[in-house]
Amino acid sequence: MNDSNRIRLTWISFFSYALTGALVIVTGMVMGNIAEYFNLPVSSMSNTFTFLNAGILISIFLNAWLMEIIPLKRQLIFGFLLMVLAVIGLMVGKSLTMFSICMFILGVVSGITMSIGTFLITHIYSGRQRGSRLLFTDSFFSMAGMIFPIVAAMLLARHIGWYWVYACIGLLYVAIFVLTLCSDFPVLGHKGDKSGAPATKEKWGIGVLFLSVAALCYILGQLGFIQWVPEYATKSFGMDINQAGKLVSDFWTSYMIGMWVFSFVLRFFDLQRIVTVLAALATGAMYLFVSSDNPQHLAYYIMALGFVSSAIYTTLITLGSLQTKVSSPKLVNFILTCGTIGTMLTFVVTGPIVAKGGAHAALTTANGLYLAVFVMCLLLGFVTKHRSHGHVTH
Repeated sequence: MNDSNRIRLTWISFFSYALTGALVIVTGMVMGNIAEYFNLPVSSMSNTFTFLNAGILISIFLNAWLMEIIPLKRQLIFGFLLMVLAVIGLMVGKSLTMFSICMFILGVVSGITMSIGTFLITHIYSGRQRGSRLLFTDSFFSMAGMIFPIVAAMLLARHIGWYWVYACIGLLYVAIFVLTLCSDFPVLGHKGDKSGAPATKEKWGIGVLFLSVAALCYILGQLGFIQWVPEYATKSFGMDINQAGKLVSDFWTSYMIGMWVFSFVLRFFDLQRIVTVLAALATGAMYLFVSSDNPQHLAYYIMALGFVSSAIYTTLITLGSLQTKVSSPKLVNFILTCGTIGTMLTFVVTGPIVAKGGAHAALTTANGLYLAVFVMCLLLGFVTKHRSHGHVTH
């Protein structure tokens, strides 16, 4: 594979994470406007976004096998067509059913591109480079989380239709589409196996279970927190939509900076030990945010939370890929799927909690989930295989 093609494939991975980040994170900003559009309470409207998360989950889960059957390039081109149809559907559709279908399609497209993006990074890069590249790729999720809430707030403040937010997000897939047409993709399955020798199956071990539970709790906790921050800030502290949007943007800005810092720092530390420390710090920072009654301190706490939690999810995926001597795409996709289950459950879990106890109760639940991540990382230290496989990172 030549360098220019590798760079194009890497950028496809970057944009795939940005697309998923934009779709998932912008939900909290537009939910109130969409609920008003359909004359529904916010807590009921949040359940409709489960279709987006279900689409992401189903496509990531199935794509672990479909990648070996349907060429990656064909999947991405088909995804572009689906993206265009979904955005048009949001613009012209006036029913909640049409909205739910379009959300599901957007989820499917997002899941397909994200699973392909993750595979490309783990396939193109190896060893220490894989971890730092995955972390940098994941920073585009945060970058989208920083940019698109601001874009959404600007559009909504000017009374521009909420569906234009999704049209703006669609521009990310235009970039993916253009890069796809210019790139050559690795061939998977039997067509790509030149040697004809059967691959030896390696046992994953109980460490993968701890990592999978940690991934699920982390994503569910993170999104359960950040999706209800605007609602919490506006209702509990009387902030306007721009101030609430800035809190979300501050979180993702700090998160992105943290990723860039840790992509350099992580190579000097044992991954299991540092992810345990980061999970403990993130739990503490979230507790400070949730328990604070001073609105001026919220920005500091949420930025601290963004910074210390930035490397957790990608480090969990990297540790997963290092639990076997030879990196397994299915193992990586399994942990990614567990994280995506957390995404799908976000409103299923937090919707009823908000309906009964308000947004603060959802944030407290998220704090408990972060504590569970810390416990899983601690337990991983007793069973992890990344050291015995010679993957020590210092």
